[in-house]
Parts: sequence; C-alpha cells; structure tokens
Amino acid sequence: MGVRAVLRAWLALLRSAPAAPFNPRDSSSRRAGRAAVHIATGICPKPPTQAHPMPPESSRPPTLTTTGGAPVANSQHSITAGPRGPILLQDYQMAEKLAYLARERIPERVLHAKGAAAFGTLRITGDIARHTRASVFQPGQHTPVLVRFSGLTGERGSADAERDMRGFALKAYTQEGNWDLVGSHLPVACIRDPQKFPDLVRALKRHPVSHLRSPTAIWDFWSLSPESMHQIVMLFSDRGLPLSYRHMHGYGAHAFGLINAANERTWVKFHLKTQQGIRHLTNAQAREAIADDRESAQRDLFEAIERGEHPRWALHVQLMSEAQAAGLPFNPFDPTKVWPQDAFPLVELGLLTLDANPDNYFAQVEQATFDPAHLVPGICISPDKLLQGRLLAYADAQRYRVGTHHAALPVNRPRSEVHTYHADGAMRMDVPARTDAYYEPNSFGGPRPDRRLAEPALPLSGDAARFDDRQGLGDYAQAAALYRRMDDGERQRLAANIAASMDGVPETIQRRQVAHFHLVDAALGEGVATHLLR
Repeated sequence: MGVRAVLRAWLALLRSAPAAPFNPRDSSSRRAGRAAVHIATGICPKPPTQAHPMPPESSRPPTLTTTGGAPVANSQHSITAGPRGPILLQDYQMAEKLAYLARERIPERVLHAKGAAAFGTLRITGDIARHTRASVFQPGQHTPVLVRFSGLTGERGSADAERDMRGFALKAYTQEGNWDLVGSHLPVACIRDPQKFPDLVRALKRHPVSHLRSPTAIWDFWSLSPESMHQIVMLFSDRGLPLSYRHMHGYGAHAFGLINAANERTWVKFHLKTQQGIRHLTNAQAREAIADDRESAQRDLFEAIERGEHPRWALHVQLMSEAQAAGLPFNPFDPTKVWPQDAFPLVELGLLTLDANPDNYFAQVEQATFDPAHLVPGICISPDKLLQGRLLAYADAQRYRVGTHHAALPVNRPRSEVHTYHADGAMRMDVPARTDAYYEPNSFGGPRPDRRLAEPALPLSGDAARFDDRQGLGDYAQAAALYRRMDDGERQRLAANIAASMDGVPETIQRRQVAHFHLVDAALGEGVATHLLR
C-alpha cells in the first residue's frame, strides 16, 4: 500500500466525523488516526505494554540541567556562527549530550545477553534447619530477591522464542549477605570441565567469517563431546522451548553443600518448580511467535506482573549425606547428571513469588551481576569442577563488563553491612569513614574474620593430574532413561527437532552424532536418521 493510499484512508476517516477534529492531546483522536493507518496497511502493532498518563497541564516540570547541575536555557538548538554557520566549540551542552550517548551502553554479556527480571520474595515454609545454619533457609524467613531470566546464546537483539537454554538466576538479599543461585531451566550441563567452556561458547556463537550461527560448529562440538547427550535430549525435547519464563522450572544444576550448627556437611541440589504449569512451543509455533513479537517472553513476564498475576515457583531441595555420596555408582558432582529422585526425593522448602517489575531496565537488569561465589554462612561449594570454574569466570566477567566495584551498585549491594579492605578504583561510589585501619591485620579496630564460621574440612585424595573424565556408556545411561519415559509423541518431536537442527551439517558429523543417539536408544538413532533422509 502506497503512502498516498494511506493518507487518503486517514483523511476519509477524519472527514467521516467532522464534529471531532483531530487533537493531538486527545487520546481518542490519536487512536482513530492510528486505526486508519492500520486499516490501510494491514499492520496492527502490539498494544502498549504500559500506560503513559499525561501530567496535568497546570503542573510545572523541573528545569533541565547539565550534569554539573547548571540550569539549561535551550537544549534543542546548537550554538552556531549565524543561522547557517558551523557549530562553535564552546557549545559544551551539545558536546555533553553526544558524549553521554556514546557511553550509555556497557559490554553485553558474552552469554545470557538478553533477559528480563523481576523482584519478589522467597518465603520459607519447610524446615531443613538440621541441615543448614543459613538464615535464608530458616522456617518462616522472608527474603527479598531479584530473579533474572535469559536466553543462553543470543545477543541483546535476539528473539525470545528460540530453542535455547534459559538462564534462571536468583539473587537473595539475605541478612548475612547476598546468595546468588545462577542456574538454568534444565537440570544438567553439557560439559563437566571448565576447560571446555570457551570452546563451547565459540561453537554456539557466530562464525568468524560469515558472522552467521553455525549448526555445523555446535554439532561438531557435541558429537566430539558425548557427555553432552543428556542435555541434548532435554534441549530438543518439548521442555527445550518453553512458552515463557513463567512456564518453566529452574534448577541450580550444580551440587552445593549445606553446613549446620554442628558444622556437619550435607550435599544439596536446588529445584524451582513453576506453579503456572509447564507449557511449551513447537518449532512451528515458535516461528509464528518470533514473527509476531521478538520480545514475547519479556513482554509476558512484565505484563503479567503489571496485571497483578504474580508468578510463583516452589523451592525444593534434594539432600545427600557425605556417606551416600561416597557410595554412589556415579559421581554426584558431575553436572551432566541428575540425582535420582527415588533415592533422593524432593523436599519442599519454600515459595518464590515475583511481584514487582524493575523501575529502570538498565540500572536494575543490565547492571545486575550474578556470581555463584556469592554464598552465605551455611551454604558451601562442592567438588563440581564446572562450578569451581564458574567461581573464577563470573566474577572476572562482571569486573570487566560492569566495573571494579559492580557489587556496590544499588541492585547488587547487599542489604547487610559490608566490611572489606577493597579500596579505590573506578566506580568507588561511597566515601569511607576516616580510619587508620586500611590494611589487614591491624591494631586499630578494623574488621576481622570470624573463625566460628569456618567450614568443616573436606577430605581429598588422589594424584594431581589431568584426568580424562569420559565415562563410556555412562554418558548415555541417564539420557536413555529420560528418553524411555517419553511417550510416542514426545519421541517423534524429539527426533524431528534434532534432525531439523542438523539440516545442512556435513554428513560425517551427522553420522557421528547419530551413532551417539543409537547408544542412547536404537529407536532415537533410527528416528533421527529417518528424518535426516527425508
């Protein structure tokens, strides 16, 4: 439809109601004008996410200022040498506006670049006090939280409805400091060793020559990394493409430790079960969703909370004694494995409710930083190698991406008191009190460690070496058990989804990967091969 036709349709609509001339301050007139354009073009955009009420005309807005606080007389016209002349160098207001525009972005996250977040409360309804002294888990405790959801692979402009791992990161502002649970919507990882993490990321990201995503790269990586099989079966099943962030579970994925008042350790895994029900998209439905709205998951979360439909997740834990861990036939600290729930049942602990949207996306979501090293007394690290690699990588990434003192930003700042000897550097936002105790140890009353909080010793044994953690058929057992619990429809969709993703991948890689699927289950291998031959 041409521009002239659009204008003719608009004019015809306005002429049909001469008693109501167009008034830009009148919302009904604006809606009528938009309706004419929508009728003429067939384009019907999404309704506004949030109402924008106009302030009373009698109210006087504040005076615009520079960053130095000086009032501004004119912010729309630069100082020039005559009406047609060049801009003068003295126009510092123009220079300031341009300079700030160029610095309004920080580096995007290498992974989980695009996401949505909300604030809420973690309420403890169960009782595991005999296993942990952490105040956040004591019965009746209410703790304010921030939860950020995200897609793993895509950039900030990617579509929400893509088949991908979803991040599920929780920051609990506890009485004893921040506790960050940096998890995902699937309970397993596709690698065990952090040495492989940079290679996984490169395979997931864009090709350095074409700058296109490369199915060949990721399937080549996966086919050479059989420990990925469990996650692949999950990712290409129905649960790999959730309808929204509200309709998926969350998992800490790694094993952690709990320490009680007697200084005894119990291993734990965290599960967050959606109370909205699990809902998913097919590949065809996802394509339609992306064509209609690239921000489908973010919009769904934001608008649900604005309507008062506050999403909830039940917090469960699995508990394992140190003796049980020592007697298992598999490594309980392997992040590619789940703990069987018949042996280690879920224990309901509490309820997570999200009831408030951020007031400013950049300040409270983009600048939010999550770090699995942020633990509180009563929660500790396990021997999970991938988790231990994340302890180093996440903190390093946040210092690079946001800044040295990122933890002091309002969204990241603990609600408890912070006493460290970290000093100076970019983004030092507070003014420390005068003190002679600016080093440790000192004799001037500076903060000291509390030895009562020391963790129990963790027994270790074995030679220091680079061990091959390939497990042979052990890499396929849990993937096989998961596949055999699926019904016929789920199995057919799984095979079709995998084959669709492998379309165009070199045959050598396809054959290698199909051989892995045969080791999971012959029916899965044959199903994928059949779809690839179509």
